[in-house]
Amino acid sequence: MSGPLHNPGVRGFASDNYAGAHPEIIEAIRSANSGHVVAYGEDEYTERLQEVIKAHFGPGAAAYPVFNGTGANVLSLQTLLPRWGAVVCADTAHINTDENAAPERVAGIKLLPVSTPDGKLTPELIDKEAWGWGDEHRAQPLAVSITQTTEVGTCYSPEEVHRIAEHVHSLGMKLHMDGARLANAAAHLGVPLKTFTTDAGVDILSFGGTKNGLLYGEAVIVLDPETGTGMKHLRKMDMQLASKMRFVSAQLIALLESDLWLRSAAHANKMASRLRQGVEAIDGLQVTRETQSNGVFASLPPEAADIVRRAFRFYDWDRANGEVRWMCSFDTTDEDVDGLVSAVKEAVSEVSLSLSLETAGGL
Repeated sequence: MSGPLHNPGVRGFASDNYAGAHPEIIEAIRSANSGHVVAYGEDEYTERLQEVIKAHFGPGAAAYPVFNGTGANVLSLQTLLPRWGAVVCADTAHINTDENAAPERVAGIKLLPVSTPDGKLTPELIDKEAWGWGDEHRAQPLAVSITQTTEVGTCYSPEEVHRIAEHVHSLGMKLHMDGARLANAAAHLGVPLKTFTTDAGVDILSFGGTKNGLLYGEAVIVLDPETGTGMKHLRKMDMQLASKMRFVSAQLIALLESDLWLRSAAHANKMASRLRQGVEAIDGLQVTRETQSNGVFASLPPEAADIVRRAFRFYDWDRANGEVRWMCSFDTTDEDVDGLVSAVKEAVSEVSLSLSLETAGGL
């Protein structure tokens, strides 16, 4: 094969997973790819990763590299709960909507979803499902999972996380954070990662790398040492133990040892802000949610969305209401954003004109 099978000029806004790996990440893999290194995490890279993680999350933090986000979430929740345990989460949570029941089927736990207006849980919303302890007929709510940033692009403040953690712990429950876009949250909040995780009372964290420029790989980060009992055994049982772990660890080091994690996330957020500014001025389109990370949600005629999709791929969020989601990445450019804005403007205008002509023809 003389060249890539795909067209490198094609850009999309469907997911930050669509982007390739950051050049600095590829270089880290290349640098680690020489000689023989002890397998299954007993290597210099995974050892160094522990130091990097402690620098960001505190001296008690421990990292367990895994293959993917679903694995990180399942492993995190499984280590928190007994077989009769249940997890309170937002109804939009990735563990509830996009992981094919893996937490329930693989981890053997029960999810207790709660409807939220903005993707964020509160102590009051948690209490809707945090009850029934001791009732043998009900799965026991013993953990809460929140997502930072949420699936609808909103961001918990450190104070909001702290309030949830205090409430959860007062009930004898544990707090998990799905941090698939944790770096985007830090970039939006302008605070260190530790501020809204360890310092706020989170017990265990799924740290996302793939959406922020890694080739593959995430990490479960145990923030409360008492929470990680049995983690290394569960990771193997859940098929998340990489034999050549050095390549996952080397990527995470490259991401976190420098400011690459923040540069990439801040750029993606900036592109989303540019996109929002561009589309919210378009007549016939309404931005539907706050833009606090790298995603923009908007409502437009489905016919217009289908026209735009001829040039840019993206997903419907709520087809019935014409709501779509546009995601920006570490490598999204101003030209990419402006091209999408122009395509949306033309499509909405075209559909609006067509409807006007149909209406006039029916008079």
